[in-house]
Amino acid sequence: MRKASLSRQTAETDIKLALNIDGKGTSQIDTGIGFFNHMLILFSSHGFFDLEIDCQGDLQVDFHHSVEDVGIVLGQAFKEAIGDKKGITRYATEHSPMDEALSMLSLDISGRPYLHFNADIPVEKVGQFDTELVEEFFRAFVNHAGVTLHINLLYGKNAHHIIESIFKGFGRVLDQATAVQDRIQGVRSTKGML
Repeated sequence: MRKASLSRQTAETDIKLALNIDGKGTSQIDTGIGFFNHMLILFSSHGFFDLEIDCQGDLQVDFHHSVEDVGIVLGQAFKEAIGDKKGITRYATEHSPMDEALSMLSLDISGRPYLHFNADIPVEKVGQFDTELVEEFFRAFVNHAGVTLHINLLYGKNAHHIIESIFKGFGRVLDQATAVQDRIQGVRSTKGML
């Protein structure tokens, strides 16, 4: 089983996180941010990742530090859990519909962090959640996981649906790209390493 458990404590957040890539999609999430919890639960469920997150953050300031730092720790945990990357599919692309919203996500577990985020979310907040933090979360994850991720919103009007489409798609592409294939000997790279 590919697993990792990490803790990270700063003056702004205190995070404990456990990830099992080869899980069943069970989760126990408490970030103190209801909407963010909802998105992480969707990510876990649709990616079949077992995920536990406890984040105590400076929510009296705003949600930025908590969202970004969860992205950092999740990225670090993913990098540790994926290990040597032998036999993984490496690439995945998914179209992810959520009612009127449709997003497309493409992922490469390349060892090279890069985020392309092309999703204009039509409002600044969903409830108390700042929608600009969606990009901050994915940037933090990508930079610490060492993956290339392209997120493109093809269309959509409802901000909740747009963000939900993205998080569900993220779970699905990460699940597919981490799948082990018998035909892949070593790592899927002509260089011999990722």
